[in-house]
Amino acid sequence: MTDWIPCFPTLERMKAKVRCKLCPKGCELLAEQIGDCGVRKNIAGKIQCITYNHPSAIKSDPIEKKPLYHFLPGSEVLSIGTAGCNLHCQQCQNWQLSQESMLPIGAVSSAEITALAVKNKIQSIAYTYAEPLVSYEYTLECCQTSHQAGLKNILVSAAYINPAPLRTICDYLDAANIDLKSISDSFYRSICGAQLAPVLRALNIMKECGVYLELTNLIIPTLNDSTDETKKLCDWIVQDLGPETPLHFSRFFPQYKLKHLPATPKATIQQARLIAFEAGLKFVYTGNMADGGAGESTRCPECNTLLIQRRGYHVNTMRLVNGKCPDCGQLIRGIWN
Repeated sequence: MTDWIPCFPTLERMKAKVRCKLCPKGCELLAEQIGDCGVRKNIAGKIQCITYNHPSAIKSDPIEKKPLYHFLPGSEVLSIGTAGCNLHCQQCQNWQLSQESMLPIGAVSSAEITALAVKNKIQSIAYTYAEPLVSYEYTLECCQTSHQAGLKNILVSAAYINPAPLRTICDYLDAANIDLKSISDSFYRSICGAQLAPVLRALNIMKECGVYLELTNLIIPTLNDSTDETKKLCDWIVQDLGPETPLHFSRFFPQYKLKHLPATPKATIQQARLIAFEAGLKFVYTGNMADGGAGESTRCPECNTLLIQRRGYHVNTMRLVNGKCPDCGQLIRGIWN
């Protein structure tokens, strides 16, 4: 007679905590308990991602929307979004997805996502909208599957992740736009429910692993808009990531838990851009400005020639020749083909 094995957790397992090792928060979860991110759960003594194979959004976007300005400009990217986030930013523009776990659209495997991109002749896939790294197993599998098919992988993230899982997924990433919310640890703690140091560490690891990087910094009035903080942030980027790292300053509009704050004045964004250039950054862009302007386009840092003219998410002029300025021959950092 075969011994009967119960299909439900034992009392001992129910009482035992399991630690999630994905991110610096290290949630210790009892059976059936869900972590701080809202999507990682202790199921029968193992941390599992409840969003696995269940995205909440699939959409084709201009790559400039990520934003990525030096990576296949003018191309389309298949954007995949899953629910959940291990940060709780009071300014979040996708809070319904990141904080309230918006319902998925249905089961979609990594193979189906790759097939969808191939069918529509889209050459890259972006993991975006909320925080793709909390759905780590799904995001990693999608990256592996699409990589095997010759597609490019793009991560749009806050980069709040431990080194080991980050290094693993970096093997399959081609580019990333990381939201560096502030250079202040107190900002991360009070506004985002996280810490600064793990983000800076993750950025250095991604650079070390050869992932092409661009950064976004949302400037919020009274919270991270001082000229001193902007200079400190730019100095760190120049020193640790290099002066050719593109930086996007984005304008804040009142939303989620910061509706009491005003929109960022355009002058503040323009001043931040000047500070970044003075700090040594070569490619500094502005976002959410509505009226476009100089902050949307790419100029040669050597001779100031207009190389890529953009209007919103559209590329109107592309003058690079084999990744170089056609006038002075300066090599422009990026992935152009």
